[in-house]
Formats: sequence, C-alpha cells, structure tokens
Amino acid sequence: MDNLEQQQRALTRYLRDPDSHVPPAEMDTARVNVYRDLLFNNLSQLLSGTFPVLIRIVGDQRWQMLIRGFLRDYRAQTPKFSEIAETFLDYLATQPAVLSEGEWPAFLLELAHYEWVEMVLQQSDADPLPATDKGLLLERPLRISALAWPLAYTWPVQWLGPDYQPSTAPAHPTLLLVRREADFSVKFSQLSPLAWRLLQRIGELPSLTGREQLQGLAQEAGQFADESFMASGLALLQQMHEDRVIGIT
Repeated sequence: MDNLEQQQRALTRYLRDPDSHVPPAEMDTARVNVYRDLLFNNLSQLLSGTFPVLIRIVGDQRWQMLIRGFLRDYRAQTPKFSEIAETFLDYLATQPAVLSEGEWPAFLLELAHYEWVEMVLQQSDADPLPATDKGLLLERPLRISALAWPLAYTWPVQWLGPDYQPSTAPAHPTLLLVRREADFSVKFSQLSPLAWRLLQRIGELPSLTGREQLQGLAQEAGQFADESFMASGLALLQQMHEDRVIGIT
C-alpha cells in the first residue's frame, strides 16, 4: 500500500469515527477537523429535514449520537442525496448497537419510517392514475396508485411528539393511507381495518374485479356479501376512486 492510500484510509477512518482514530500524521489536525465537522454537519442537516419530529423527541444530543453511529458503522452505497434517508432507516433497523446505548423510544423506527414516507412521495417521479369511469368499479380489475400507500404501524405514529410519547403500544394497530395530491402536498388519513385490507387485497390480487374484491373481503371478515355490504363497499371504492387512490385497469 503506497503512502497516498495509507493517508486516504487514515483520513476516512478519522472522519467516520474521530473518537477512536487519529488524523493522518502528515496532515494538519486543525485543517482535517474542518472536513470532519463539515461531513458531520452536512449529513445531520441533510437528514434533519426528513425527521423533524424524531429530532424533537430524542433531542439534539441523542440525534448527534445517531448520526455519529450512522457514519461510523454503516456503509451506504447510494451516491444520491435523496436516498440517504432510506439508508439511515436501514441503519436504524439493522444496526441496533447505537440504540443499546441509553434509553430510546420503542416507536423510534416506526416514527422514522412514517416521516420518511412523506419525503419519498413528495419526490416521487410516479404519475398519478388517469381518469377512469367510476361506473366500472365493480366490473373491472382495480389498481392502486403508486402515489398512495396503505401503511400499518404498531404505534400511533401520526400523534407522536414531545408531548405524547406512549410507553406501551395500543391493543390495535394504526392503519393509515398516505397519498400525494395534485399540488404535491402529502396527506395522511386513518383507515378502518376493512378499508385497509381492501387496499391490500387490490395490491395482492390485481386480476380480480371490484365486485370480486368486495366478495372476498366479506368472506375474510366472516360477513355476507349482501346488498348492504356491497353498497357500503361500492361507496368506499367510489371515494377512493375520486381521490385517485385507486383506478380501473
């Protein structure tokens, strides 16, 4: 290994983990620390825009611990700034060592995911669904917009904040629909278990017509697909169609 490569490796080790490594011997420490601080602060600033609620809950000191652990322990492969937040999520999910240092909220990972979703949809290149005839909702197969995501969480992520940090998960999951509007605003709404499962079924079974989806949903729920159930189900499909959450294949 030549001297230049040795310097580069020593420099990157120090930039990633200045608490455990020293700068290259041939380099001025004050100058190296300019790069150290720029790297850390730029990464922290880049991620802070995606996770504002998480930062308010854990506080600046523990947020810096997370960023330091991310730099030290994780090897992100993406060259795109827009994908760094996703790699940070993967770090939180797969590198629990930093989370063993002190007490962290049990909902930390779910809250981070919830905040990340908004950023992803705002930046998505996916096209909204084209207009289709709502009169065919029962007769044709359905599809979900790439700009509408049904989500399920253990914790009530939409209510979490500095003033609300439950220590025990509720008995029932939090079921949400997140969608991007035409003006690029992102909206979250709570779903009933049947509505959430209906969207899940449309994603899992794209060849079924709307009528078949409602009949299958009724069977799963132990209900009869009678006139009342089908009417309520059609009204739900029509509302989702109007919101461009679903469309007709």
